[in-house]
Amino acid sequence: MAQEMSLSSPAVGVRIPLAERMAAETGREASLNRRPRFAERAIGLFLFACGALSILTTVGFTIVLGSEALRFFATMEWLNANKQTTAAVTAADSRLTVGTGGSTIQVGDMLRLGIGDSAEQVRVVEVAEAETLVVERGVDGTQAIDHTVNTPMFVGVQVTLDKFLTDTKWAPQIGRFGIMELVIPTLVITIIAMVVSIPLGLGAAVYIAEYATPRVRGILKPILEILAGIPTVVYGYFALTFITPLLQAIFGLNVKVYNMASAGIVVGILIIPTISSIGEDALRAVPRALREASYGLGATKLETVYKVLLPAALSGIVAAVILGFSRAVGETMIVLIASGAGPNLTVNPFDSAETMAGHIARISTGDLSFGSIDYNSVFAVGLTLFIMTLLLNFASTLVTRRFREVYQ
Repeated sequence: MAQEMSLSSPAVGVRIPLAERMAAETGREASLNRRPRFAERAIGLFLFACGALSILTTVGFTIVLGSEALRFFATMEWLNANKQTTAAVTAADSRLTVGTGGSTIQVGDMLRLGIGDSAEQVRVVEVAEAETLVVERGVDGTQAIDHTVNTPMFVGVQVTLDKFLTDTKWAPQIGRFGIMELVIPTLVITIIAMVVSIPLGLGAAVYIAEYATPRVRGILKPILEILAGIPTVVYGYFALTFITPLLQAIFGLNVKVYNMASAGIVVGILIIPTISSIGEDALRAVPRALREASYGLGATKLETVYKVLLPAALSGIVAAVILGFSRAVGETMIVLIASGAGPNLTVNPFDSAETMAGHIARISTGDLSFGSIDYNSVFAVGLTLFIMTLLLNFASTLVTRRFREVYQ
């Protein structure tokens, strides 16, 4: 279809359609239709595929992590009670004679007698004596069968969300599932890291964006980027061999060899480039007109930075801080090397403790059998870490939208 646009002839004042005039001048029929550009279409399809693949990867990761974590809460975990039957049991017996050692058995507990597919599940109805249990046989579809002397017993543990969030001990092998013993050290190390990284990172961002000459800026920025490129395992041994002895020299023997303070300080050093780079971009995005207006009113450079530029770039700076916080929460190798290996519910930065990411890395290096309680607990801890990071990202988005400044 010819374009409706037309040209006017200055000699006779007759309006001639553009397509007809071009045909008359070139001697062939002109077409103003858009030519197909297969290369652009191919590039567009490739970019669309990249975006779709990223979204599908995120969705698949969330589904797999969530399903495995829900299995941790939905599956009955069988823990070794370290007890055995001390007498033979027939299929008709409702009393079990067991040894005095091992786990404490209470009314309502689920027990499994035996190993494998032929195991029988029973429910404790009464604890008649220290060594005698009155039970309900053949629970949950299992068959009441005969059991020989010294049949091993296992205690069933159902993980509930209330127990998961309120218990103060994380030891899945003995039926303790208090995630707070891992969450609290994670937050302590993260807070120490932010105390270190926020002033240093924002200070570096302000200096590079407003005070440094182009030559100095060209030297400092690559140096900061080198910090982001150092392997985290190197940071971990730096914390263990340099920061920890330094803290012990300052604070004495109260500082343990593995402690949260040294790990937090080095994690803070690790995320300085993240905060400084994003903060500098936010400051340089503020229009120059605001700077000139501030100087025109007689403000000094320092007053311009703290009263004009920082408020104007607040959304970007807050996003940088929250992104650094998320980076610190998920750090693994530094805390695994420097803060200790073992859950410990403490807020003392000089004590050793284990974070969620460090715990996952530590127990995953061993031989975990599929479907075991340790295997399922990894996904529960990972889901908790994922939710914490996701909430931080949502908070970053809300804060960015709330304080975002749009300049024309």
